[in-house]
Parts: sequence; structure tokens; C-alpha cells
Amino acid sequence: MDNIMTATLPLTRITFPEIRLSPRDAHKLRGYFGNLFREHSPLLHNHLEDGRLRYAYPLVQYKVVDRAPMLVGLGEGAKLLAELFFQMKAIKIDDREYPVFERDIVFKNTPVGLGEGLTDYRFGTLWLPLNQEGYPEYRNMAPEERRGFLGRVLTGHLLSFFKGVGLFLPPEVRVLATVRPEEPVLTGYKDTQLMGFPGSFTTNAVLPDYIGLGKAVSRGFGTIVRI
Repeated sequence: MDNIMTATLPLTRITFPEIRLSPRDAHKLRGYFGNLFREHSPLLHNHLEDGRLRYAYPLVQYKVVDRAPMLVGLGEGAKLLAELFFQMKAIKIDDREYPVFERDIVFKNTPVGLGEGLTDYRFGTLWLPLNQEGYPEYRNMAPEERRGFLGRVLTGHLLSFFKGVGLFLPPEVRVLATVRPEEPVLTGYKDTQLMGFPGSFTTNAVLPDYIGLGKAVSRGFGTIVRI
């Protein structure tokens, strides 16, 4: 792909291929590693030292992809995960401890930005575009309005990602979302039910595989994979 406006972003991806979990365990991964390495950095649990939430794009994300636990670090988070890699000797989920016999790491500088061509991505985990406040408005929309609305929300999520990794782009991000508004999936999030969507999208944005877009990306939602 010929790039018209890209930068390179440090990325670390750690997978544990021998451990099998459910996608709903992703937030438990966050709790386990966030507590285990709490003293190292607030990026691991997205809370500041005084307990307040860090309201910024999460630079460390926890996922379960094809049933395998995965940690993704970006920018400062990439360096942090690489430093902690050899200390990850077990994963404890609920009352079960999984010893780590095999762990794989990818550490690289990956391009991000805008390209001349278009790229297709799919959501490997449910995308959460709506908060509780936006849900009633969405329910009152006609089907065609919903498609346009979701496309605009996804564009905003892309811009939030770029801003979160320190890349400020002109408003030239183009997105064509193939999300079926009539097929939402209710999923649990912090003791409430939110509407999640499967689907795919086409964009001129250059994005790393396995980053998250939308709400609750540190807990594994909205994980994208290039098609």
C-alpha cells in the first residue's frame, strides 16, 4: 500500500496459545495482570494513582482471540509489556490457575495513519458503539438512519484511536461500515447489558491488527483483524 500520511507505532502482542479461555474472560485477564503488575504502571489497569480512571485510549488491552489469551500494547504500553514478558509465568482466572508453558511475543514498529488505498477489516470480537445514553436515540431511528449513525460512530472511534496514540490527522478518514443494525447482540458489561455488533468495515485508515475500537477495548471488545 502506498501511504500518504503514516507514522510508525511500537506494538507488542503477547499470546498464550496453550491456554483456552472464553471471550467473556478478557476482563478477568485485565484484573489479574493489572493487579499482578499494579506497581509498574497505570497503563496496565487504566487507573491513575489516586484511583481515578485514566480517560484516554487504552495503551494496554486484554483479549481472548480464538479462545487464546492475548495482550496488546501500543506506544508506551508496547515497551511495558515487552519488559514484563518473562515475568508472566501463570494466569489465574477465578479460582483456577493456568501455568504458562508457552508464550509468544511479537514486538515491532507498525504503520498507522492514512493510505491511498482502501483496506477491509472485520471485528473479531463484538463492537460496542453505544453507551446507555445513546441507546434510546438509536432505538428510535429507522433502519437506514441506524446504518449511517453507526458509520459516523465508527469514524469517531478511528479518530479517537489515532488521537490516543498521538497521531492527529486531517478529517479525511473514510469509513464504509458493514454492520447489520437489525442483528445486535446483547452482552454483559459492568452489570449492565449493552448492544454489541459483529461486522466489518472498509477504510482508508492504516490500522494494526488486534487493536480495539469503541467502548471497553481494554476488556477485549471491538478487536479488529485485517481481512
